[in-house]
Amino acid sequence: MAAHPVSPLAPKSYPDLPAVAGVRFATAEAGIKYKNRTDVLLMAFDEGTVAAGVLTRSKCSSAAVDWCRANLPGGLARGLVVNSGNANAFTGTKGKKSVEMTAEIAAKALGCSTSEIFLASTGVIGEPLDASKFAGVLDETATRMAETPWIEPAKAIMTTDTFPKLSGAVLEIDGVEVKINGIAKGSGMIAPDMATMLSFVVTDMPVAADVLQTLLARHNQTSFNAITVDSDTSTSDTLLAFATGKAALEPITSLDDPRAEIFGQALSDVLFELAIHVVRDGEGATKQVSVHVEGAVSDESAFRIAKAIADSPLVKTAIAGEDANWGRVVMAVGKAGEPADRDKLAIRFGDLVVARDGERAAGYDETATSAYMKGQELELTVSLGLGEGRATVYTCDLTHGYITINGDYRS
Repeated sequence: MAAHPVSPLAPKSYPDLPAVAGVRFATAEAGIKYKNRTDVLLMAFDEGTVAAGVLTRSKCSSAAVDWCRANLPGGLARGLVVNSGNANAFTGTKGKKSVEMTAEIAAKALGCSTSEIFLASTGVIGEPLDASKFAGVLDETATRMAETPWIEPAKAIMTTDTFPKLSGAVLEIDGVEVKINGIAKGSGMIAPDMATMLSFVVTDMPVAADVLQTLLARHNQTSFNAITVDSDTSTSDTLLAFATGKAALEPITSLDDPRAEIFGQALSDVLFELAIHVVRDGEGATKQVSVHVEGAVSDESAFRIAKAIADSPLVKTAIAGEDANWGRVVMAVGKAGEPADRDKLAIRFGDLVVARDGERAAGYDETATSAYMKGQELELTVSLGLGEGRATVYTCDLTHGYITINGDYRS
């Protein structure tokens, strides 16, 4: 069974995101891996734009991730370069030289310093990235920057994605309109230990870099860090946020400012929608699954159990086969290494209780449960009966399509 050319869970339409003052961009074809499609994104930010980010905790991080990690403490951004088709990861000193050269080309094209340039790469690991391909391309791209349409940058950063991922929010603070736009890419190698493979968020809200950093990290926990496609954390995971400060408001300089909560909630909504798009485009996915764990000894424990269930190939293949095999859920709870009492365990698919008090539920109805499993969006809930801890992890099923895509990814 081949993978679908476009995920059956893809959105029916894409939001037409508005311009964000102080942000312009253009895309180009550099021929890094793909032919006849855009594979480079150049984004420019007006002077005074602040930056925040969360990066992969992978011990084998890419050269671009290392570059961002070095530049983030500066808190300022003037440009972003993203390429798809090559992750520039596990490329040694060549990779380091490649990011330096890319940043120099971009800084020259945008008229800023390399410390204000942020980089992200996605694609094949272990192949050197020829940064000379950006020479000329970025110069030319810088001459045709525009404020819209946002679907173009979303497309340029795709690899095995079957659809572009966009989300936005417009909110009012003290009578002034504030915009937040976000794009993301990700389909496989998704078990973020910080963020999805790549995601970029821009806003015109005046906000201090440290406040933006705290809000981004906080809301990343319940969005990108709460999804998994295949339990594999990428070497390239990068989530960056840029705030141009162009909205006519006094800056948020402290988390105690009540506006930080309002802005943070809108940021959270954008991150969450992008993260769910990634799950719905999981390689070969045909179903979106929300795994809820309640009654754990703590929220952290609940999260680890939910992740064990959501990462389990046996649970995910059963879901692909529309089989309510709750025995596999029991297995995943048991192996998580977290406090659990077999005889207090309850499991339900949707509203249907399949197991209670450590055994099959008395009223278990195979026909009704099988009918529920045919849906595209499923809820799986485990009650541990030990405390108040709760968490949700979002995942997808595991189909033959996943093997088809990944069996020959490099060729």
